[in-house]
Amino acid sequence: MNVIGAAADLNPGPGGVSLAIGVFDGIHLGHQSVIGRAREDARDHGAKSVVITFDRHPNSVVAPQSVPPLIYPLSQKLRLIESLGLDTACVIHFDKAFSQISGETFVRDLARHGGPVRSICVGETFLFGCRRSGNVELLQKLAVELGFQVRAVPDLSLNGQPISSTRIREAIRSGNFDSASQMLGRAYSLCGKVIAGEKVGGKLGFPTANLDSEGIVTPPTGVYVAEAQTGGGAYRAAVNIGHRPTVHSAPRLCVEAHLLDFSGDLYGQEIKLTFLKKLREERKFPSIEALRQQISQDVAAARAA
Repeated sequence: MNVIGAAADLNPGPGGVSLAIGVFDGIHLGHQSVIGRAREDARDHGAKSVVITFDRHPNSVVAPQSVPPLIYPLSQKLRLIESLGLDTACVIHFDKAFSQISGETFVRDLARHGGPVRSICVGETFLFGCRRSGNVELLQKLAVELGFQVRAVPDLSLNGQPISSTRIREAIRSGNFDSASQMLGRAYSLCGKVIAGEKVGGKLGFPTANLDSEGIVTPPTGVYVAEAQTGGGAYRAAVNIGHRPTVHSAPRLCVEAHLLDFSGDLYGQEIKLTFLKKLREERKFPSIEALRQQISQDVAAARAA
């Protein structure tokens, strides 16, 4: 899949493009319906299938006081888009200048620089552009003039409520991984790059990979059994999510994974953690030795799970 940063870089050729537009955090079942429709339209028109998305959540610019944590980092979102068989992902840098573009101007720019546009696919309630001035009604109006089809894809529901990134975040925060997975259409996983830590686990005899979870929604604190996938394979893991109260109370939430039967350097690599079972709550132990003994038990439980 080709990844570009602007519609002007599309170079679609005479076949044109079929577009799916959205934030698409999580690439859940509803998003997959929108993207799938763009892929089908592209096939029917002999066009390129293109996802238009953004490098950050729009609220980080237009409403910084209410920025939701992401379900996936951008790198994982792009891998999932690629897995759906798209030709191109256009990842627009969402900054203050872009946030001031009206919905109509945004669409006209897409048609001018990335055309010919054969279809635009969005969720039926999708809003876009400055002050949310763009919606399906605007797309239908511009479609008559600019000659593209509008696909307003209905929301999908689970248990009588629309599937949404917001609901998935709530499920993850509450530890309801089954519900999150049903809405995602795949097992929920926490993805992050391995960063340098304080090497506390190594000193205790259980070295850990510390994941950068900044800006990512995380499960409740506690100790979990997980499957850790790296570039080199899959490993059973004991994962601690919390503030390490026995050693010292870390000001920032830590996600630490001890990969069973692994040796090597993971710094800078991405790890995907798929949670299998919660072992216990995080708690403060009376001594480092007591903590070491508990970790040993946790690792044994992870191996047996």
